[in-house]
Amino acid sequence: MADEHPCAGPALLVVAAALIDRRDHVLLQQRPAGKHHGGLWEFPGGKVEPGEGPLAALARELREELGIDVAPGDCTPLGFAASEDGRAVVLLLYACRVWAGDAASREGGAVVWCAPDRLLDRPMPPLDIPLAQMVARMSRAIPK
Repeated sequence: MADEHPCAGPALLVVAAALIDRRDHVLLQQRPAGKHHGGLWEFPGGKVEPGEGPLAALARELREELGIDVAPGDCTPLGFAASEDGRAVVLLLYACRVWAGDAASREGGAVVWCAPDRLLDRPMPPLDIPLAQMVARMSRAIPK
């Protein structure tokens, strides 16, 4: 008898950024109501499109969602989280301290800058929680 695996199809690859300002505060974005995990707070980012690399996807998503421009060389890989509940999802998190423009939500959700030790004060989707814990531990060590 073949093993049944709960995940069908390839994993969904998602990228996100821990944008860190000069005060070492981190930007969180609230998911719009009506979307999956609506009202929860997350690191901004989104799906990697077919034929697109993770850093190109991250730059595109941050431009679309927040109106900022990031250069791939200014993004440092931090870690990942993965889920196999339903469809497999892999979330890659990058740290970024340099960008052009003022980050503001373009999709109707709020944004907030949080001290790293306060990231988990806000409700988050399951994959963002271990990443927020990691950012809280590592924020001062992330290259400036």
